[in-house]
Amino acid sequence: METCWHDLRFALRTLYKSPGFTAVVVLTLALGIGANTAIFQLLDAVRLRTLPVPRPEELGQIQVRGGNHGFGVSRTSSDLTYPLFEQIRSRQEAFSGVFAWTGNDDVPLGQGAQTKHARGLFVSGATFTTLGVSPYRGRLFTEEDDYPGCGFPGAVISYAFWQSEFGGQDSAVGSKLLIDGQPVEVLGVTPPRFLGLDVGTNFDLAVPFCSVPAFHNSPVLTRRELFWLTVMGRLKPGWSIERASAQLDAISPGLFEATVPDGYNAKSQETYRAFRLAAYPGGTGVSGLREKYDASLWLLLGITGLVLLIACANLANLMLVRAGRREREIAVRLALGAPRWRLIVELLSEGWVLATSGGVLGILFANAFSRTILWLLSTQRNLLKLNLDLDWRVLGFTAAVVMTTCMAFALVPTLRSSRSQPVDALKSGSRGMTAGRERFSFQRILVVLQIAVSLVLLVGALLFVRSFRNLATLDPGFQEKNILFAFINLESLRLPNVAQYQHLADDLLEQIRSIPQVESAATSTHVPLDGSSWTLGIHVRDLDTWSKFTWVSPGYFQTMRVPLLAGRDFNDLDTPTAPRVAVVNEAFVRKYLGGANPIGMTMRTAAEPNYPSEVYQIVGIVKGAKYATLREEIPPESFGVASQFPAGQTWMSVFIRSSSSPATVIPALREKISQVNPDIRAEFRMFQKDIENGLIRERIMAMLSGFFGALAALLTVIGLYGVISYIVSMRRNEIGIRMALGANRGNVVGLILQQTVVLLALGVTVGVALALAATRGASSLLFGLQPHDPLTFTAAGVLLIGVALIASFVPACRASRVDPMVALHYE
Repeated sequence: METCWHDLRFALRTLYKSPGFTAVVVLTLALGIGANTAIFQLLDAVRLRTLPVPRPEELGQIQVRGGNHGFGVSRTSSDLTYPLFEQIRSRQEAFSGVFAWTGNDDVPLGQGAQTKHARGLFVSGATFTTLGVSPYRGRLFTEEDDYPGCGFPGAVISYAFWQSEFGGQDSAVGSKLLIDGQPVEVLGVTPPRFLGLDVGTNFDLAVPFCSVPAFHNSPVLTRRELFWLTVMGRLKPGWSIERASAQLDAISPGLFEATVPDGYNAKSQETYRAFRLAAYPGGTGVSGLREKYDASLWLLLGITGLVLLIACANLANLMLVRAGRREREIAVRLALGAPRWRLIVELLSEGWVLATSGGVLGILFANAFSRTILWLLSTQRNLLKLNLDLDWRVLGFTAAVVMTTCMAFALVPTLRSSRSQPVDALKSGSRGMTAGRERFSFQRILVVLQIAVSLVLLVGALLFVRSFRNLATLDPGFQEKNILFAFINLESLRLPNVAQYQHLADDLLEQIRSIPQVESAATSTHVPLDGSSWTLGIHVRDLDTWSKFTWVSPGYFQTMRVPLLAGRDFNDLDTPTAPRVAVVNEAFVRKYLGGANPIGMTMRTAAEPNYPSEVYQIVGIVKGAKYATLREEIPPESFGVASQFPAGQTWMSVFIRSSSSPATVIPALREKISQVNPDIRAEFRMFQKDIENGLIRERIMAMLSGFFGALAALLTVIGLYGVISYIVSMRRNEIGIRMALGANRGNVVGLILQQTVVLLALGVTVGVALALAATRGASSLLFGLQPHDPLTFTAAGVLLIGVALIASFVPACRASRVDPMVALHYE
């Protein structure tokens, strides 16, 4: 132990004497280690960190094996219906407790114009008891709180909401919250660390499922086709996920038979009956972030790892140069009898001190960097919340990176320094040519490695930047500029029938159109590019197939600037009692009708709950437009007129084209809506901004890969500059002799640049091979180009070679100014 302390003190004293060198190394390592730790911190929070509940490994999620394939109305493929949850709860044997939950971003707090939105959590009564979550204040729900017709038995609020809305006062428990205009008692507060079950999305308040009818006029809890719940449970002692899956599979036929949705045709009902349930690990909760960003985060971890590798190569070069300067000191100590292994330990101690210092500072950088990335991924409507506290996995990862980094940049220079021969090093005037050549050889290997890895990162950066540009400049088939999107919720008005909602929606639309800045406005049951989808089975020209379906008001195509190619648009004569009419897009005509003129043709929709089978006459064709995402091919799509929407609706999505900035129209819109009814809730968004927010993942990948690619190129150029400078110093005498024998400055510059070209040729060759292999895994993240895109590889190579040659030109010019007499003096 005393020896270790001695080595550390010696390392600290030595590094203290070289503050510039120490600062550069520690800062370089801190940035590299910090970037790696930050990405792993996000991965840990999204994928690895378990829920803050007792024994999270006992939790399991119940879902349809293989997903529900978009059956019925579903949010995700893992969701289940409430009737199915009730059947599972009463018949399963594997879990000591089963609960269901779902999120709702639109829980209204307050009343009228003072209404604001909170993030709600609808839960079954056994949720908190099964999870083992204890109240921070008051009490949480039990099964007794969740019974049919309960109304509003109370609300449980999150710790963050308690702090922000009640100032952390104990008097919050027992006070009243105005939810959708109704006073609701606050029963309790959840613990600070419990952010909910959806990783990345916190909640403000929770209410039991029996309160859902108070929010919705429709019988949501009894709908057998509405897949909207996440169902989870805690395994009984001795049960495994595999055994639970087997038991769920065994009871599945009875469960699905008991919950077959009405209104479907025989084929769809058989599809439903064939579903089977299974259990999956649920200890880490569920997360849309996990599915969306998992691949991107792993890729970024690889990118930051490669940047750190380049940084280590640079630092190894610095350590080699530093070791060369200390060659005589080491030789003296060897000559005086110091064991080589002691020198190795002392020199490695320097590396360990540098790496550890960089790691400690890197953790501070990581906290800032990870939170910056989380902020960049958030939008005004979707503020992401993750637990980014340091845990044993993050600290262990950082420690492993520190140790690996230490070995990467310090081990080889240390071993080479310890091989110094005292006799050669102590010779008067000796320049240590043999050791110098060995160092130079190793430095060349490091530079070739840097060039190769840098090329991989530059190729990746250009691929992601070009992919993002392809998406950002893609024509979606409509003009989103100057479009304001308004979501208007009429459900709180509690009108007695659907027809009155439709009349009110028509009045609202006319009021909106009367605003001077509004050029046109129309409603739609689907918001393009928001990720949602609605598909109906159809029969057209003896073909049983499917089509995306959207119901729009007259003027929708004009508002969205979607060209009408043939036939007519919808008009006021297309009333609820008039014959059903439809407009189809180009993809529909091309895929199902072979390009034939469809005007006058009919198609029949397949029956679904609330959507009876009906015959539509095709009256028009419009140009195709992107539907759910920018990445997808334009699907066959049919449009019906809003007045003939079969299901009825208590809400309206309005697209408003303004002659000025959309934001300037919002005050007038609020006034018009308030004049119709002050209790109507409306939310406004810039449609173009929504589309841009849909590309956050691609934008972040382009931004970060571009930054790290540029950083890698800079580090490589610095490393190359250092090696070329070292070449010049090593060959100064040779250059002096050549110039004394008649070589001009151009010859000398060419001689030095020749070394650069050799290194670049080797590095680029290796880099191209590595890039071809490495970019294959990124194909799913790219759009509009292939991972082996020739233009990208060429551009990356030219960019790297050009910058490297420019950097090498400086020491080459310096070499050409060597005075032959000064150089020959040493000979």
